[in-house]
Amino acid sequence: MSSENSADNAILNILHLTDCHLTKSEDGELLGMNTRDSLEAVLDEVNKQHANPDYVLATGDLAQDASSDAYEYFKSKTSRFACPVSWFPGNHDDRDVMRKVIGSGSELNKVVRVGAWQFILLDSMVSGKVHGFLESSELKTLEAALKERPDLHTFVCLHHHPIDIDSAWLDNIGLHNRDEFLKIIDRFDNVKAILWGHIHQQIDGSRNNVNLYATPSTCIQFLPKSDDFAIDTIAPGYRWLKLYPDGAIETNVVRTTDFEFKLDLDSNGY
Repeated sequence: MSSENSADNAILNILHLTDCHLTKSEDGELLGMNTRDSLEAVLDEVNKQHANPDYVLATGDLAQDASSDAYEYFKSKTSRFACPVSWFPGNHDDRDVMRKVIGSGSELNKVVRVGAWQFILLDSMVSGKVHGFLESSELKTLEAALKERPDLHTFVCLHHHPIDIDSAWLDNIGLHNRDEFLKIIDRFDNVKAILWGHIHQQIDGSRNNVNLYATPSTCIQFLPKSDDFAIDTIAPGYRWLKLYPDGAIETNVVRTTDFEFKLDLDSNGY
């Protein structure tokens, strides 16, 4: 399914949230951090600095326990935005439960077109596994959307990282059929960026003139370039993107400034 809006000459302000790891319980924690509190702290920061996005992207692992209560909480918190919000699952999510909570809403649309841009939202979740894989149906969605509107600048979004990030444990659980995915990306020069979550850290890079963006989690962060599981002590955050009609992109990552938290630094997994 897709949705489409006009205003071809508009500058689009995009809010990216990811890896909230919410639970059914109000007291739910991930490695010592209350994930509802951390999401609220991130949204408070959004309200201070970027209160009026044109579109909100949430790229998976919204829940830690895949409970309907967790998704209902996320839905209630993002309802503060007077703009479309898109979701898709990560490895901790349950796509069927997400669908039930969303109901007849448009949050799960796979192609969203706004002005001079389109967003292609791919489901890389593999049930019962931590790594990602794009089924043939997802790859066909990607290719079809790119073929259909070569005139639109394109953001391709998924949960799992499609490149190695010099972190052995995370690279083992990235997108396992990345070569198939990137082969399609390389055929279309209207792809301006790939955006993902999963790795709980910031990346700003490029590959073959395509921008590559990973966004911090709204809760705990993983230590970059670590061979084994390790937590970083840096604060939760979000990414803000400004997309121009000519295809230019401005982006920055913002972290919470007054959110106090304690972490279980001795943990060897989550």
